[in-house]
Amino acid sequence: MLGRSAVAAPFKSSYPLVDRSKTPLKFRGVATTPMTELFISYARSTEKEVALIAECLRSLGYSVWRDDELPAHRAYGEVIEERLNGAKAVVVLWSADAAKSHWVRAEADTARTLGKLVQVSLDGTSPPLPFNQIHCGDLSGWSGDLDAPSWRKLRDSLAELAGEAKPVAPASTPAHGQKLSICVLPFENMSGDPDQAYFSDGISEDIITDLSKVSALAVVARQTAFNFRGCGMEVPALARKLGVSHILEGSVRKHGGRVRITAQLIDGNSGDQIWAERYDRDLTDIFALQDEISATIVAVLKVKLLPSERKAIQERGTDNVDAYNLYLMARQIWIAGNHGDIRREEKVVRICRRALEIDPDYARAWALMAIAQSGIRYGFGRAGDDGTDAARKALSIDPRLADAHCALIRRLIEEKRYEEAEAEVAEALRYNPDSWELNKEAVRLHCRQKHLEESAYYLKRCTEMDETDFYNRGMLITYYHALGRREELECTSLKALQLAELALEDDPENIAALSLGAKALAALGDERTTAWMDRALLLDPDNLNLRYNFATAFATHLGQKDSALALLRSSLGVATGTLISWAKVDPDVDCLRGNEEFEAILAEAESRAAKLQRGSASSH
Repeated sequence: MLGRSAVAAPFKSSYPLVDRSKTPLKFRGVATTPMTELFISYARSTEKEVALIAECLRSLGYSVWRDDELPAHRAYGEVIEERLNGAKAVVVLWSADAAKSHWVRAEADTARTLGKLVQVSLDGTSPPLPFNQIHCGDLSGWSGDLDAPSWRKLRDSLAELAGEAKPVAPASTPAHGQKLSICVLPFENMSGDPDQAYFSDGISEDIITDLSKVSALAVVARQTAFNFRGCGMEVPALARKLGVSHILEGSVRKHGGRVRITAQLIDGNSGDQIWAERYDRDLTDIFALQDEISATIVAVLKVKLLPSERKAIQERGTDNVDAYNLYLMARQIWIAGNHGDIRREEKVVRICRRALEIDPDYARAWALMAIAQSGIRYGFGRAGDDGTDAARKALSIDPRLADAHCALIRRLIEEKRYEEAEAEVAEALRYNPDSWELNKEAVRLHCRQKHLEESAYYLKRCTEMDETDFYNRGMLITYYHALGRREELECTSLKALQLAELALEDDPENIAALSLGAKALAALGDERTTAWMDRALLLDPDNLNLRYNFATAFATHLGQKDSALALLRSSLGVATGTLISWAKVDPDVDCLRGNEEFEAILAEAESRAAKLQRGSASSH
């Protein structure tokens, strides 16, 4: 599922119906009772209309599913296929964008084959071939009137396919045979040193990883859970928002060679504490302590572990506490460091190398080092190792380590081997669909191919996983503008500006925050834009990415082409590698394509990069 468009139920189908009323659905091996479920397929640009239709269908008593309800702990393709096959009817909501989306078409084709397609036009767009041969309702301009003839027609079609709607029982604690679910909130750093936050975050992340290995337990992904750090919500409200039955929270205090961890498990329905414990141990016992916490949670929830799951929980990747501590430090630098500053990547490589000197078989350290090396080679145009050797080493130790594929994907993209890159992305996402790094590579892949909708989808995924993600939020502004999604563009720009201002309170010289903030201000038409740009360029005048980004803001949002071209001359005029490749596909400079000066700048940059590449190849 790439750059998805969501799922819906079609109008009366001329194809034979399939009786699934007695066929149990499969939910990761657990049989559940089939529901009167409608699956909605749509394009993102019609989110408002789709939300209204879904709510009205629910008010009739139907259980409605669309991809805004994708659980964070499961593989996307698996969920989509399961929901499509299990739905009684699939409602495809056609629009101009949906008709162009191969994801909507694929879902519509599956529904047509299964004989449960219902289709509606939201803007008068006719369904593409071969769906134009099947009746399509028209909800253009519909505002929620349940007595409107067009709505009654949809309702009657659904009744024929899915049966009359039945009231849906309110959610409560998991019924017998259904999965328990849990969200592990980031443990609070109680060490008195903000620099030790990487350790408490790492402990939380590893507990999430442990619990995710239990097939009978659904676990909210790390990135989603960490978005609720310090949110202050009451537990029942948070549990309802996340759709989980339990919440785990706690704290970590690390001092010298000792560590104290407190943890409490809370019932998401009542808010009652059902288990709590405090552990005081030597730091050398940290792995055994994590195993004990995970095993205790499983026991308290009365979840049965398979032998293979018990063994998987005990696999840490390293038995060396010092190597583990260094890896957590490197990962925190990678996540929270200044994007666009090569020193971030260099620190990660240096720390990972030290961890690997201690434990040469630490696959996670090999994988993280590979990602950083790939960034140095392709992101900053430095000659040398592109991380593929380290990535292959990681996979030789742990073939299921999803992030180890990132450097391999990056090389394939840079070599324009897009089909191979897409296959590599698909394989890696099967192991971990919630990897921020993998989703970022999916962004890169689709951006290079000018797949606007798919690019926006994966960019949104990245920002959902990491609430503080500057870089991808800035790119999301680019793609919402290119797709003409004005409301989403404004919301994203306001959120980006808020994040930038918060970051600048902590570090007034944060170049990434200044860059993102200036772009957001430009998109919002705010007069402070040029002041932010001037400040950033004064602090980091040699930053080519900064100059390029400001050029695109002048071109796309401020309409100042002369200023844009001047900055492009000073960035593309000396750039190599990735920046030039990006300029060839960047929607933000589409308004300059055909401009003689822009085309000359780009052609000269491409020629210079080609010469450097030939020289590098001949030297080897």
